[in-house]
Amino acid sequence: MKILLKNATVINEKSPFHNQTLDVFLEDGVISQIETEIQTEADQIIELKELHLSSGWFDPCVSFGEPGFEERETLENGLLTAAKSGFTNLLLNPNTDPVISSHADVSHLLQSAAMQTTALHISAALSENGAGQQMASLYDLHKAGARSFGDFNTAQKNPSLLRIALDYVQSFNGLIQAYPLDLNLIHTGQMHEGTVSTNLGLKGIPEVAETAPLARDLQLLEYTHGKLHIPYVSCATSVQLIREAKKKGLNVSCGVGIPHLLYTEEQLMDFNPNFKLHPPLRTAKDQKALREGLLDGTLDMVSSLHQPINPEIKNLDFVESEAGSIGLEAAFLVLQNHFPLAKVISFLTRGKKRFGIEEPPFNVGAPADFTLFTPHGNAEFEESQLYSSSKNCMFIGTPTRGTVYGCIRGEKIQMNPS
Repeated sequence: MKILLKNATVINEKSPFHNQTLDVFLEDGVISQIETEIQTEADQIIELKELHLSSGWFDPCVSFGEPGFEERETLENGLLTAAKSGFTNLLLNPNTDPVISSHADVSHLLQSAAMQTTALHISAALSENGAGQQMASLYDLHKAGARSFGDFNTAQKNPSLLRIALDYVQSFNGLIQAYPLDLNLIHTGQMHEGTVSTNLGLKGIPEVAETAPLARDLQLLEYTHGKLHIPYVSCATSVQLIREAKKKGLNVSCGVGIPHLLYTEEQLMDFNPNFKLHPPLRTAKDQKALREGLLDGTLDMVSSLHQPINPEIKNLDFVESEAGSIGLEAAFLVLQNHFPLAKVISFLTRGKKRFGIEEPPFNVGAPADFTLFTPHGNAEFEESQLYSSSKNCMFIGTPTRGTVYGCIRGEKIQMNPS
């Protein structure tokens, strides 16, 4: 198939074509020409208002539902949502039932997603069935295609298990994920513990519920000389812990949720359950530290923390509601209101290498892996823009900038209606 992109402004700081407006010709999923103007026959010509092109976007912390929670989201529709939102690669959490903890689990999901525009990558459970007792067969999971290993949204209760895993995966350069959420310290907490929680009469989640397991896990990393990824942090103290660990030369990377970059505990004043998250939205001071950490490289990547929740357990009063919000559809649009375009694209394309995901260069002969968008145009995010099966989205009503047109990966293309 031959595809011609007309008048596309390239946003790719690694490319000599950065900030140039060019025509790009693709043949069978490979870049065959990059010129100021290309006149040739094509099966599809893409010429859109103020078209921009960047490397395909990546989200390293996504949940769907399949298997087990298909009422929240299926794998097929989740990947379609990601492609329409501009993401050509994503890392799927083992937030499933049963959890992703066997060779068969990983290979089945990868085979099921093989024909989708968005490439699926798997983070498998660290322990058998995610129970935190016995280490899963990590090498077998690695051979099946798993990119990392971690028990979703819970700190390891048994530090010995984490220590053994950090040692063991070094034989195949494996990556362990450690979610800094101590469920015992969270207990029945509903939001960040502080003045706002007191005023609202809600039980708080203390900062130490994150910083205590994070500090412990970083100490284990220093002891084992392993390789660790922290999917998210939410407070200033955590940013400083990561910063100090990196200064020591520890092999650690860290993500941050887009919600925590944009919002604070103040958003909970009207008890909207869509703003109920784990980890919780914290203070303006924490938000400032997260933004600074992302800009100075302490924090390596961003995630929408996309987590579909079916309405029967989400659309309840705030205390009873399940924590979580979807965010793939809004990620680019809301980030643009707070950061310059070059930074936004950098945030959305960083992190692939950490998980061993190839990022093709933008040059002739390279496979296509692009996101197509325009950074121009102001609006407000509406529920009609959601592609997900579940609609639990905190970004509805948020000011946005730009439009996502779609994405191309190899011979696969997903374009949104113009």
